[in-house]
Amino acid sequence: MMLLPFQSILHFDSFNPSRSDPVPEFPYSFRCRRTRSPALTKAAFKRNVDNKNDKEKKPNICTADELHYVHVDKSEWKVALWRYLPSPQAPTRNHPLMLLSGVGTNAIAYDLSPESSFARFMCSQGYDTWILELRGAGLSTQGMDFGQYKDPLDSISQRKDFFGKDTDYKSFLETEKRYAFASQITDLIEKLVNIIEEVERSSPVRAFDMQNSISTALKDMQKQLDLIAKYDWDFVNYLEEDVPAAMEYIKDKSEPKDGKLLAIGHSMGGILLYAMLSRCGYEGKDPGLSAVTTLASSLDYMSSRSSLKLLLPLADPAQVLNVPVIPIGTLLAAAHPFAANPPYLLSWLSPQISAPDMLQPKLFEKLVTENFETVPAKLLLQLATAFEEGGLRDRSGTFFYKNHLSKSNVPVLAIAGDQDLICPPDAVYETVKLIREPLVTYKVFGEPGGPHFAHYDIVGAQRAVDLVYPCIIEFLNHHDAA
Repeated sequence: MMLLPFQSILHFDSFNPSRSDPVPEFPYSFRCRRTRSPALTKAAFKRNVDNKNDKEKKPNICTADELHYVHVDKSEWKVALWRYLPSPQAPTRNHPLMLLSGVGTNAIAYDLSPESSFARFMCSQGYDTWILELRGAGLSTQGMDFGQYKDPLDSISQRKDFFGKDTDYKSFLETEKRYAFASQITDLIEKLVNIIEEVERSSPVRAFDMQNSISTALKDMQKQLDLIAKYDWDFVNYLEEDVPAAMEYIKDKSEPKDGKLLAIGHSMGGILLYAMLSRCGYEGKDPGLSAVTTLASSLDYMSSRSSLKLLLPLADPAQVLNVPVIPIGTLLAAAHPFAANPPYLLSWLSPQISAPDMLQPKLFEKLVTENFETVPAKLLLQLATAFEEGGLRDRSGTFFYKNHLSKSNVPVLAIAGDQDLICPPDAVYETVKLIREPLVTYKVFGEPGGPHFAHYDIVGAQRAVDLVYPCIIEFLNHHDAA
């Protein structure tokens, strides 16, 4: 085992496949053949989408070639699959490719712009590419009518009829009282502001402004309590229900000869893939994966310098006050103006997402305001075990995923960003070192003089097109042909 600091690459195998089809540069036709519709609010995600269990008429926000829905067994949920058809000019591939996103995120990060679309690049190389939006994220919906609004935490006040003359205010207040939610949200806001103040000592006036902004963004949560109550799932639901349902559907549509997929996971998406390899290794089962690439993912953050440790106190109000959800998307959208504009009260927030000069301001704003969602508190509580001794555990607290990763026989490419504050390279390495050496390749992208890669740069930054994407394609091509 050897670390090469100048190249920022650690190889555990002699990964140098012979290739008859060298990785091409980003083709001109890929860059220009598709334009994205104007940015839409999260409230527009669900517009004109019918909940059918097959290919759908796409809403404008979906830039994939096809939109599919998959019923999740033993639940009311239908998860969305964005499908990008392989380019007819590219080599024919043997396996479809599944992309998994991070916690509380949707498909947008994988298709942020025509110039830096991870999904479009993969299909341009011949891969039948599918992005899975887990339950509650993006276009994934439950067996209920959200009406015009995809996100149950979107502002209900935007509806023209909400404050009409026939509004039953008494019933509404009784609902608030029944859930005791108003005081809980107030306590959550105070907790968030206290956390932020610990990171950056702001003036009382600016802190008050920030608290008002967050309070305004969250107040509508009190008006949709019945939908919020449906946010009742954890990591295991993703792992044992959503992902297997999506994999079976993709295999049915793409029909790989060996019945396997290639998979790429960013952040929690990679954690899901690691957990799947671990659980299948422990049970002696075939995970149905030909090869796996993880982007900024780890099963154990305890010894790392991850900035997420600063936000672990969020678990306290979720647990003690019984707040059912943490509105990550709402909070980031509310905080963005304080990070992007003078006097830059939350200047520390932007580097958590992207390194300087890696994402254009408009794309950064789009990522922050449209990519993030609301998540159940119980999901974050389970993920918080990755910061405890032994790393991530299942909901019983007795199965440690990292303990059985060495039993997997699936090849893994693990990628980290040199300036990733959320999942630093040392956190990624904590998981990489557990995988048997012939099966794993570990690479850190970023150079002392730049460019540098933060958490989302390895997925959506323009420099990733030239540096990160070809590395992934080389790995996928090798194991697709194997």
